[in-house]
Order: sequence, then C-alpha cells, then structure tokens
Amino acid sequence: MSGSSTPDLAAALSSGIRMRRRAILGCLLGNFLEFYDFTLYGFFAIFIGRSFFPSSNPTLSLLSSLATFGVGFVMRPVGGLVMGAYADRYGRKGALILTMAIMAVATGGTGLIPSFKTAGIWGPAVLVACRLAQGFSTGGEWGSAVVFMVEYATPGRRGFYASWMQVGVALGSLIGSICALLLTVSLDAASLNSWGWRIPFVAGFLLLPIGLYLRKHVDETPAFERLVSKNEVIKTPIFYAFMLQKLAIWQVFGTSIIWNAGSYVMLIYLPTFAAQVLKVDLKLALAATAIGTVVRAFLTPVFGYLSDRVRRKPIIQSLNFAFLLLAYPLFLWMMDDPGFVSLLGTSFIAGILAAMVAGAGPVMLSEMFPTRLRSTPIGIGYNLSVAIFGGFGPFICTYLIRQTGQSVAPAYFLLVCSLVSMLCVAQLKDRTTIPLDEL
Repeated sequence: MSGSSTPDLAAALSSGIRMRRRAILGCLLGNFLEFYDFTLYGFFAIFIGRSFFPSSNPTLSLLSSLATFGVGFVMRPVGGLVMGAYADRYGRKGALILTMAIMAVATGGTGLIPSFKTAGIWGPAVLVACRLAQGFSTGGEWGSAVVFMVEYATPGRRGFYASWMQVGVALGSLIGSICALLLTVSLDAASLNSWGWRIPFVAGFLLLPIGLYLRKHVDETPAFERLVSKNEVIKTPIFYAFMLQKLAIWQVFGTSIIWNAGSYVMLIYLPTFAAQVLKVDLKLALAATAIGTVVRAFLTPVFGYLSDRVRRKPIIQSLNFAFLLLAYPLFLWMMDDPGFVSLLGTSFIAGILAAMVAGAGPVMLSEMFPTRLRSTPIGIGYNLSVAIFGGFGPFICTYLIRQTGQSVAPAYFLLVCSLVSMLCVAQLKDRTTIPLDEL
C-alpha cells in the first residue's frame, strides 16, 4: 500500500509544481502585455498626438494624446468591478482568459488605426475605443491576477509568488522601452511619425495565442476550489463588496496612490518630460528609463521574498518615506543638470522604489480580504487609484508645468500623493503571517 502511494505522491507534487509554473507564466505574460502597451503609448505620446490630434501648438497636441492615454484608465475601475466580480463568482481562471483576449486585440488594434489625416474624426474615435477596451481588460487583469498568484502560493511565500506577476509588469515596460529605443535609433523622424510607432503595437497581438494556451491549461486556484466544494461562493459579490468592504476599498485606494503616481510619472512619463521640458535627446531618455526598468525587474522578486520575511508594512512605509524625501531633489537634479547622468540616476532610484511596491504591495492588498470576496474590492479600490493618479498622472504633470511655469512641478504632485498613502498605510494591520483561509 505504501509502495503504491509513494509514486502517487510524487506525481501529485510534480503536477502541482507544473501548475504553479504555468500560473506564474500565464499571469506574468498578461501583465507583460498590459505594461508593454501602456509603456509604448507613453513613449510614443508625441507621435500619436501628431497622428490623431494635429495642432499648431505641440503642447496642446501632446496634452490631447496624454488625455487619451488617461481615458483608457477611466475604464479600469469598471473592468476591476466587472471582472473582479466575475472572478469571485465564477473563478479566477475564466476572468484571466477573458482579460487576456480583450487586451491583445486592443493593443494590436491601436497600431492599425488610420490617422486623422486619412480617416478624419473616426481615427481618434477608434483610438479612444481601443484605449477604453484596453483599460477595461487591464482593470480586470490586475486584481484577478494578484489574487490568482496569492492563492496559488505555497505557505509563507505569498509575497514571493505575487511578485512574479509584477515582474511581468517590469518586463513589459522594459521591452516596450527597448522597442521604442530601437525604432527611435533606426528610423528617421518622418518614418517614425507616419508608421514606425505602429509596429510594436501590432506585434503585441502575437502574444495572444501563447497567453491563452497558458491560461487555459492551468487549474483553478486551490482556495477558490475549496469555496466551491463548501458551497460558499458569493453570488452577488458587487453588492457584498460595497456592503461589507466599503472602508477597506477606500484603504486600498489611498494606500496605492503613490504606487501609481510614482510608477507612471517616474518611469513612463519621464522620457516625454525629458524630451519636451528638459530638451534632452529622446534616445538618451529611453535608454535611462530602460536601465531603471531592468533594476525594477531584477529587484521585484527580491522585495517579494523580503516581504515574506520582514513583513509588508515596513517595506511599503519605507517607500512612502523615500518619495517624501527624494521627489523634489530628483526633479531639481534633472533641472540643474539635464542630461543622461541625471536621468539615469533618477531612473535607477525610481526602479528601486517601483520594485519595493511590486514586491510587497499587491500581496498586502490581497491579504486585506477573505477568499470569498477578494477580487472585487481589490479591483475597485486599486483601479480607481490607477485611473486618477496613474493614468492622468502624466497629464496632471504636464498641466502643472504649463500652469505654474515650474519644470519641477511634478515633484509637488508626488509629495502630496506619498503623504496621503503614508497616512493610509499607517491605519492598516499587517497580515503577513495569517494563513490564507483565515484572512
């Protein structure tokens, strides 16, 4: 009897390892595509503005492009609400398959839209539609993927497992940066402006078959399957999220404000800021940002591992304090010494701070909620924060610079955001050591 059970145990362990690997790769790829798309849009905002929002004033053209970038984020809370509820009602796996499909189609479609010169008002209209679809899918992706990874994690390693989803975010930003850099170096301005910026968007569609394969061939999370077996699945998660978790939703919102503002301003908006405000060569700005993103990708699982050892809250509060301390000096440095060295130093520090968020942040949010009602409140609170402070962060920074006449104005935005998040985190209980089924 024991002889037959040993091979069965080994087979079960091997199967479990394979499933966890597929779960990690599937979530990593989805978040890769998400930030690949948004990074490309942020980097090519100038060219997209010229294609779809032609104007004699370059600043107004850029503002229109960045506003469209932000419009996609308006749909993120909707996607978080709808797909989060789907994940809590029908399972995390199904939600992630749907978000992957919508995301890939929207990304590829962005690169195929005819310009304003060719299609008139229909060009910008279809661009906005693609951004809305992208925002919806991304909103549903983030919360469901975090929960999926946390619920697949082995005991005591939730932070480390969840961090790999965020490695996908960093890699998406990195590959997006490299694509933008290569195109900027290899194409002349006219080619880049007319068709060159479209190539990486269309290429993103090729990831759809791989992503769908990985997500279809992974089991539902063990935690959700236990809910199903006990008949404890909530049938109206949206209703109960607002009835039972209203305060926690606002805590998620406030806690993640600086995560989103800091990441989008310091890593995605920075090349545009360098080119438009500092008058630095765009190629140098893209190279500096790419190096910062490498730092982020490398350190994210390190901070995920550390969060399992020293807990989540100390890491997140250290991040908040770092932004309070460094935001103004970094922008002042770039203003006083505009060039590759200051951009590289700023991007390097931003990469470390983003890794702190990516390693300890998502798992901390997931630990605020019970399994039966986890994806919905995270999807609502986090994506509302992204929509306001992430998606419109570059627009807010550009607007502040124009209104105040101070190129250092984005630092003020980051200072306010970090202070609010610090106060919110101070109210949270650290739940690092509490077993998943007891949260």
